[in-house]
Amino acid sequence: MKFLDEAKVWVKAGDGGDGVVAFRREKFLEFGGPDGGDGGKGGDVVVEAVEGLNTLIDYRYTQHFRARKGGNGAGSNRTGADAPDVVLRVPVGTQVLAEDKRTLIADLTAPGQRVVVARGGAGGFGNAHYKSATNRAPRRADKGQPGEERWIWLRLKLIADAGLVGLPNAGKSTFLAAVSAARPKIADYPFTTLHPQLGVVRLGATEEFVLADIPGLIEGAHEGAGLGDRFLGHIERCAVLLHLVDGTQPDVARAYRTVRAELAGYGHGLAEKPEIVALNKVDAMTPQARASRRRALERAAGRPVMLVSGATGEGVPEVLRALAEAVAAERRRRSAAAQPAA
Repeated sequence: MKFLDEAKVWVKAGDGGDGVVAFRREKFLEFGGPDGGDGGKGGDVVVEAVEGLNTLIDYRYTQHFRARKGGNGAGSNRTGADAPDVVLRVPVGTQVLAEDKRTLIADLTAPGQRVVVARGGAGGFGNAHYKSATNRAPRRADKGQPGEERWIWLRLKLIADAGLVGLPNAGKSTFLAAVSAARPKIADYPFTTLHPQLGVVRLGATEEFVLADIPGLIEGAHEGAGLGDRFLGHIERCAVLLHLVDGTQPDVARAYRTVRAELAGYGHGLAEKPEIVALNKVDAMTPQARASRRRALERAAGRPVMLVSGATGEGVPEVLRALAEAVAAERRRRSAAAQPAA
């Protein structure tokens, strides 16, 4: 299935049904009076987050959604039927944005969450609604109100606890394949990862977290170079970032600063997220190169640097433990923040 994380759709709610003018006509009833019923409500357009989806490809070729009109009223005070809602099913983690692509309408982060993006019109009143002591035979009936219509953007941001960042060919896909059951494409050329990948990392019997791998960043990505930075949205929800730096390149400090500059250029708080820095591919380095490049990277990052090799597994348990502790700390913080509100 093709991965698509952004789609623009047009939605139109149903118009309300029309009220009617009607009078009772019965043989032995001298004064029948008005009995025109009201119109039914038009259908809403609803966006719902569901499990089992991980792409917005369903909205790539079907971009227009229209709900039905409510039923018209009828005699004998019969109200028209309400029209059914149109439900757009999207993956968990989808944001609903207005046409300007800036105004957030809803952020669907849990299965079953729903938001009405276009409300159906109310049904019009029949003439029975207007009868009174001074107006015994009203001949007024209203048309149904029109339903709302608008363009909206659907943008998917994957739900992950930790994210992998780095330059192309930093070994992110190899690391993800080594620590989870995910099987991303791995090759010895840049940009083998063209869309985000998710993997579940399990530590022991009960401890686990979701790790996200995104396409590599290059200098100028926030200005559109390479694959751009649009995929950075998939790690906005992460509690911690694992920054992998290829240890086989001569200038590891420059590689680190390049990625950090792109995170800062993208914004949305990515540059302020907790970060674990790891020097990758140490299996292909001499002991002298390990020591010198680790020191250079520590000076550039201003923090300790871990040594890791996704190919041989060296240092992987220590990195996973550090990630798990950062994820657990963020979960505790969110739980504590939610308790006063509850």
